[in-house]
Amino acid sequence: MPSPGWIPALRTEFDRPIAALAFPALGSLVAEPLYVLADTAVVGRIGTNELAGLALASTVLLTVHSLMIFLAYGATGPIARMISAGDELGGANRGVQGLWLAGILGVGAAVLMGVLAEPLLVLLQADGAVLDAGLLYLRLSLPGFPFLLLAMAAAGVMHGRQDTRRPLAIAVTSALLNLVLEIFLVFGLGFGLGASALSTVVAQIISGSLFVALVVRWARATGASPAPQRAPMLSILKSGQALVVRTASLRGSLTLAAGVASSIGTAELAAHQIALQVWFTLALALDAVAIAGQALTGRYLGEGDTRVAWAASRRMIEIDLLVGVAFGVLVVVFRHPIAELFTTDSAVISFTAFILLFVAAQQPMNGVVFALDGILIGAGDLWFLAKWMVVAFATFSVGAGIVLVTGAGLGWLWTTILAFMLVRMVPLLRRWRSGAWLV
Repeated sequence: MPSPGWIPALRTEFDRPIAALAFPALGSLVAEPLYVLADTAVVGRIGTNELAGLALASTVLLTVHSLMIFLAYGATGPIARMISAGDELGGANRGVQGLWLAGILGVGAAVLMGVLAEPLLVLLQADGAVLDAGLLYLRLSLPGFPFLLLAMAAAGVMHGRQDTRRPLAIAVTSALLNLVLEIFLVFGLGFGLGASALSTVVAQIISGSLFVALVVRWARATGASPAPQRAPMLSILKSGQALVVRTASLRGSLTLAAGVASSIGTAELAAHQIALQVWFTLALALDAVAIAGQALTGRYLGEGDTRVAWAASRRMIEIDLLVGVAFGVLVVVFRHPIAELFTTDSAVISFTAFILLFVAAQQPMNGVVFALDGILIGAGDLWFLAKWMVVAFATFSVGAGIVLVTGAGLGWLWTTILAFMLVRMVPLLRRWRSGAWLV
């Protein structure tokens, strides 16, 4: 089958279904980064050591969170394909078992992070006041982690059902609750870094509980068993291996970047944390189209309509590229106000405004990469994604090592991150053009 041409069009038949999924998905995708972004803004007003400690603690939390992303991404495509093929009961059963698995993994991961908190932060070059702040934030955040995974798994189920509106409502409500509670506790009552972490935990518990209720209600309506089943959970784990490899390589790169930034200096690490959170939040905003890609690709392929799946995927790439360009322009224009939003430290503001130029330059490339990620995940082309993410991680590791050894500075570290995304984009585009993912 010939690949779809690249003829620009102001409107296509796919715009409405993509928008109907992507806009609501945006809210549920950015929920966890918004928690950390709110914490970053508040903690930046407390002190630079506290902000640096938050940077390293959130690196640990987001790394483990991202390793579990298969609970969401591994559910959306398969459940969409099952429902399109007429097997709603099978989709509901997969969703329920995904929740059980999320709860088990969430408790286990929280316990493990609690035990290894200090060695993990020391590995990221934390010491002194920065280490103390990081330990406080990390340990107080752990009770909310199982609920965070439950929310993520349930959101994946709802996206597979083409339902992104209710996840949006829950995500936005919990993010606002976290922000309001945090401002009240820190600025209203004068509490410190610990209150910032605890407010996030409260929001995560409420959000996770509401998400679970949505999936359980659907499961009961279809007649799916609510009991845990070992075989389906093991099947989900097995199918998620490629996504774990992919995500481990991605988070490994970002974790390595935090360690290198930490070795450069405290102000540089704080600036890196702010820039990375902006990068990550914009990345997940671009990933809203990827969620649409997962759901629609799974739906069209489940219906056996490969030609429509390919044409729709082209439109998703076009949309995310344009959104990436817009994000890049906005970051360039507002880089100084963005920096000043998170800290009053003049050195951190200067470093952050400079690094945000690198963030802006990456946005169009990020749009293409994340759209392709969603399309290939929805098609089940997972090991191809994993393989090239490992190659990109290896490339980044070499570059980061050179920056560390030579003391090249924060700008060169972010140049290496740009190269990491480029190594990802080229093979994904070639794979898409080949049409091999349609099989």
